[in-house]
Amino acid sequence: MEMHPQARGFLDAMTAEGGPPLQELSVEEARGLSGVLVELSGPGPEVASVRDIEIPVAAGSVVARVYEPAGDPAGTIVYYHGGGWVLGTLDSCDAVCRALAVESGCRLVSVDYRLAPEHRFPAAPNDAHDAFVWIAENLGHGGSLVVAGDSAGGNLAAVVALRARDEGGPPIALQVLVYPVVDHDMTTGSYEQHGNAALFLDKPGMVWFWDHYLPDVAARSHPHASPLLAEDHTGLPPAYVLVAEFDPLRDEGLAYAAKLEAADVPVTVRRFDDQIHAFFMMVNLMESADVAVAEVGAAIRTACAAAQTTGAGAA
Repeated sequence: MEMHPQARGFLDAMTAEGGPPLQELSVEEARGLSGVLVELSGPGPEVASVRDIEIPVAAGSVVARVYEPAGDPAGTIVYYHGGGWVLGTLDSCDAVCRALAVESGCRLVSVDYRLAPEHRFPAAPNDAHDAFVWIAENLGHGGSLVVAGDSAGGNLAAVVALRARDEGGPPIALQVLVYPVVDHDMTTGSYEQHGNAALFLDKPGMVWFWDHYLPDVAARSHPHASPLLAEDHTGLPPAYVLVAEFDPLRDEGLAYAAKLEAADVPVTVRRFDDQIHAFFMMVNLMESADVAVAEVGAAIRTACAAAQTTGAGAA
């Protein structure tokens, strides 16, 4: 399938803008550019209320942003932003978090976990897990719980689901994994196909992210870094896995969905065969993003309702 015209136009505009590739930038320079996508996408929809809070974690505290929907929440989503564990802020995902809160009818808590290289692995998954447990106990109000994230945030959502199962954590109604990083292997078919293309994310960029996040290559096989490599995927919560065709991460997302299905975990796979990595964040900017957020929101509503009926996945 051909790339969506809006995605192609976005990439063409990036190329025309010029500038060095990610792997040639310092962390500070890369973070300085991260606000461009926020400006392009514009604000998200209004929600009933938004507030920033501090959440205690083992290492101290992290900041989180709580989005309350109109009416009684259908459940609570714990969201982890993307950015290769190096980039990303609460503001960088504000628009999509607002949209997802509206579409799902859920309270959404966006967690600002610590970033590498200042805080390397396992800081991010530890923060993600500790924040999830605290949110379940203090903001869940007995409702259904969902973990969600995009790219590196999808990695963290998958790891939180693993740890909740392994460590007796709160039950999860649904894990939403949007083009997640689930393995450190960069030799998959989609890496071969798209890793060196002029796309939003490429192989040199992922090497840059991994090198900042977890320089010890052998340690990258730890299941809390590469959840695809966990020995056991049985008993994990149902999953909604979204992938984009023009994305080096496509095949590992599909492999994770297949691994979950083989372990008898209910899985929905949604492929956007004309889209690029990061499109999900581009609400207002790309029609596909609005469609994807609406579909994810509907899946979350259904999962939350089912969990309340069965008693599974509730805080």
